[in-house]
Amino acid sequence: MTEKLSESTKTQNLPKAKLALEESLKQSAVEEEANRNKPPAAIHLPKPTGWRILVLPFQPKRVTKGGVHIADTAAERQHVATVCGLVLDIGPDCYRDKERYPRGPWCKKGEWVMFARYAGSRFKIEGGEIRILNEDEILATIQDPEQILHDI
Repeated sequence: MTEKLSESTKTQNLPKAKLALEESLKQSAVEEEANRNKPPAAIHLPKPTGWRILVLPFQPKRVTKGGVHIADTAAERQHVATVCGLVLDIGPDCYRDKERYPRGPWCKKGEWVMFARYAGSRFKIEGGEIRILNEDEILATIQDPEQILHDI
């Protein structure tokens, strides 16, 4: 018993699925990885006032060592809950109190720092989330945020 397939059920008319191994998708993943923790243009950033510090939270890798792509929702949760960030700017009054900070500033612009998981005020700009922390919310400076485990 032979049946004729209708034109709409032939596989040649079905749209082709995009594969993760396609060259264009590989290239976009490489570009996204290269720009992962680059600070946005300074003209788009607010200037922290007083004793506040502007921090760009660390963005973990979007592709695991095994080549698995992390879903957007999981990556966003990791980004929001991160405890590491890059100091983008420091307010004019940060660490000026010599009695409170006799050894000088705890951090400076361009350093990676650790802070409490939900510390600071968060706001979104084009390109992601930025936090403004008080000077005393900095817990430590670190060399490489990749060495810190970032749980969801």
